Amino acid sequence: MMRRGLAPFLGVLAWALAAAPAAAHVGSPNVFYDGGAGPYAVRVVVRAPAVVPGLAEVTVRLRQGTAEEITVQPIQWKAGTKGAPPPDEAARVPGAPGVWSAQIWLMRSSSYSLRVRLKGPTGEGTTLVPVTVMPTQVLRMDKGMGIALAALGLFLFAGAVTLVGAAVRESRLPPGEEAGDRQRVRARIATGLAVVVYALALWGGKSWWDSVDRQAQERVFRPFTVHTAALLVAGRPVLEMKIDDWRSKEWSPLIPDHGKLMHLFLLREPGLDAFAHVHPVPNGKDSFVASLPPLPPGVYRAYADVVHETGFPQTLVDKVTIPAALSDFGESPGSPASDPDDSWRIAEPVSPTASSRPQADGLADGSTMLWHQQPLTADRETTLRFEVRTPDGRPARLEPYMGMLSHAVISRDDGVVFVHLHPMGSISMAAQQAFERKAGEPGAMPAMAAMDHGVHAGGEVSFPYAFPQPGRYRLWVQVKRGGRVMTAVFDAWVKPRRPAA
Repeated sequence: MMRRGLAPFLGVLAWALAAAPAAAHVGSPNVFYDGGAGPYAVRVVVRAPAVVPGLAEVTVRLRQGTAEEITVQPIQWKAGTKGAPPPDEAARVPGAPGVWSAQIWLMRSSSYSLRVRLKGPTGEGTTLVPVTVMPTQVLRMDKGMGIALAALGLFLFAGAVTLVGAAVRESRLPPGEEAGDRQRVRARIATGLAVVVYALALWGGKSWWDSVDRQAQERVFRPFTVHTAALLVAGRPVLEMKIDDWRSKEWSPLIPDHGKLMHLFLLREPGLDAFAHVHPVPNGKDSFVASLPPLPPGVYRAYADVVHETGFPQTLVDKVTIPAALSDFGESPGSPASDPDDSWRIAEPVSPTASSRPQADGLADGSTMLWHQQPLTADRETTLRFEVRTPDGRPARLEPYMGMLSHAVISRDDGVVFVHLHPMGSISMAAQQAFERKAGEPGAMPAMAAMDHGVHAGGEVSFPYAFPQPGRYRLWVQVKRGGRVMTAVFDAWVKPRRPAA
């Protein structure tokens, strides 16, 4: 990591603290899954709790078929199916045909698989949706409630001190007799001692509370600390990311996701006008290196997606400066990358639009990608639909790209939101497969079948998502044609959600 003062460090720390549920992705807490459950096509949205234990809100939307019963069962990685609680029944959402909801208690910080089982006229179907649950914040007391409790505490403190003074002054007096000077002096002394004792008790209580609060803060999960640098190694520019965190020794090893141990994304600040998706490989202990694409110089946000063999995903966050001396060194834009799936794109700086008309962006082979954009509202579920057409206007034929027909990256312009999406949603395919193997049963969508998921007639791809916050966003949508990975760039303005009446 190339450090220049305290500001970059504080920026990285802010991103790390913003991560929720502090596993994969940044600032995008909900889990989305589009896939099959036997004969049923479903969309599952999970709103994981920010504190543990906590309630996860699960929404199941039938995209095809009808169901008579839906259950959701949380399966913790270590406990497995034998230690899992009984499934909870989901309930139909009134006024929303085909939509069911359930609330599931998740009791431990861990990676879970939610087994969603459907029963209906066409039989039974099951799918596993991986969810990571870690405490991402310490809940704070409402300010008004804090003021009210503080006032009540002062009242009780004053009342307790007054009772001590009154008891010492008058407890031994016969009825109707007034306290003398001696009793009053003793009462004042007792009152003063009571103030000291109760003040010490309050101080001790506050010290205990602060200790408990520190322990809770320490349990809040933060992604591993990493250091990233652009270097010249053996005459070629490389990008190196080192995991510099003692916790890495206690965690399970990494497993490939979409065939790669790490997916590293580079986004140039502040205009998000340069983007790269590369795949570093291990280079010694806790170190990963990748060939540096010919990106323009500047400061880049670095996001690295990894998955542990327990099914636990993380997005490692850092910043890296690419100096001018390395920005155009070696490779040219038309030359192949060291990893055939590496890709990059340089575009105009972010310029959001609120238009609902389709946006279009040209791809490197002359084809065009259209975004059939709808008005976007924060925290409202939507489907992002894209269509690729050949230079002569015909529907394009897309090839599988690392197990999917498309990949998408979404970031808010200030970096507080980052997510890596696939047509099957925001879940990690590696985590889903790990749970399938551990459960000893196949999921609703085998790995190879996932390649074709999200493909529609006419070269269309779609992604389930809900933008977590309003603001300006940039989207990079990647597809593969003729053995070549290409990236389209789109901008979006997400409106705030109106409060319920």
